[in-house]
Amino acid sequence: MSLSVSRARKLIASFGKQRILVVGDLMLDRFIYGSVSRISPEAPVPVVRVVSESNMPGGASNVAWNIQSLGGRSAVSGFAGDDPAAAELRGVLSKGRVGVDGVLAVPGSCTTVKTRIIAEHQQVCRVDWDAEPDYKNADFDLFAEKLRREIRRSTGVIIEDYGKGVVRQAVVDVVLEAAGKKGIPVGFDPKDNCDLNVHGITVAMPNHREAFMGAGMKETPVSGSPLKDANLLQAGQRLLKSWSPEFLVITLGSLGMLMMPKKGRTVHIPTRAQEVFDVSGAGDTVVAATVLALAAGATHREAAELANFAAGVVVGKLGTATCSASELLKSVRAGT
Repeated sequence: MSLSVSRARKLIASFGKQRILVVGDLMLDRFIYGSVSRISPEAPVPVVRVVSESNMPGGASNVAWNIQSLGGRSAVSGFAGDDPAAAELRGVLSKGRVGVDGVLAVPGSCTTVKTRIIAEHQQVCRVDWDAEPDYKNADFDLFAEKLRREIRRSTGVIIEDYGKGVVRQAVVDVVLEAAGKKGIPVGFDPKDNCDLNVHGITVAMPNHREAFMGAGMKETPVSGSPLKDANLLQAGQRLLKSWSPEFLVITLGSLGMLMMPKKGRTVHIPTRAQEVFDVSGAGDTVVAATVLALAAGATHREAAELANFAAGVVVGKLGTATCSASELLKSVRAGT
């Protein structure tokens, strides 16, 4: 490992000076908690008696939430509806001090809401309000102005694609142009949109499935050491050529991550997790920590290692969790 405790402490201390803009699909995650004591007489399903409800930021909003947890400052840019869910999402984000000036309300559109019903610590079902968006060119013109204004106030940008219609070429072009003028790092977290021209990004951070999809290859499980997996390495090389990032980070779940620079040696960074309870949300943590560290002055390798430690913290917690600055530093101390 190249990262010392003193260097990690210095970088983490600089997180508070950074403002990272997260551009992408904004969602509201709603949780309904209850108990089950009987089966419905109407159908063979459990009857959940509601005990409590809570709202959390979802999609790109969760990446911004992770940045705040790590000690940085964050803001979001994306589309929201003119419905009550949008007001709830804005309220949750504002309460967590996430900037929402870059959010464009689109009349007639529906804010994506994912409602999870949980009973006896188990998810019973999920209900999604997820209408197909119908954004107009005029919407994107207004959004572009918001993006430029928000990027001028930021020290780093994350393009967070959840496949809901916000991340398209026109948006990517504005981000890369504005961030390039300011000389700040840009991270790209892909989904299914493999045809975007993202030349100019600093780092791309797909997971294993997304890496193979982006490379146009059939996904195969990691065989042995990631550094000896010919298919994985080939997928990475294809992405380096097509996306042209300064470096690529492929997250591999319990196997950690593979860091592939445009120039230099490919490195496997093993997971730092002591125990793995839940991997949900770990990818958002990796994206948040990587770009936050780059904005704070970390090298590519240092940023990837810090992100790996942060991911190790969150997978040791139940549910979609975050990592604090103190937890991150404690994890670095324990791992060196």
